[in-house]
Amino acid sequence: MAEIVSNPKARRDYQVLDTFESGIVLCGTEVKAIRAGHVHISDAFARVERDEVWLHNVHIEEYSHGNRQNHAPKAPRKLLLNRSEIRKLHEATKVKGLALVPLSLYWKNHRVKVALAVGRSKAQYDKREDLKQRAAERDMQRETMVRLKGR
Repeated sequence: MAEIVSNPKARRDYQVLDTFESGIVLCGTEVKAIRAGHVHISDAFARVERDEVWLHNVHIEEYSHGNRQNHAPKAPRKLLLNRSEIRKLHEATKVKGLALVPLSLYWKNHRVKVALAVGRSKAQYDKREDLKQRAAERDMQRETMVRLKGR
């Protein structure tokens, strides 16, 4: 699995409760633009609409060598999931405070896959707590390295 792009906002702003792997419907110029690395998912989100899951706000830049049939950069894109997975996602989105956010896009067997998460929005104090915890872990690692080198 080679990661194409990840969503740093997702893990910072949401507490990830469950993850799903999904395929995505793309046209040829979209795949070529993704292969060139011209994709951004930082503002992306997913919705369940009429028993289908759609990914919104994924910005795939127009392919530079494309013709007049080039794709629209911010068009909604359909995600490929099983009916049971769609049902689970639909039930999860009914709960207040839960959202569907893409964690990353990656290659798997020459196909583009989306890691989709069901997440609960974090409050401001939760984010500060995470920062404190990361700083404490970094300090502990630094101390251990100093002690190991001091031997």
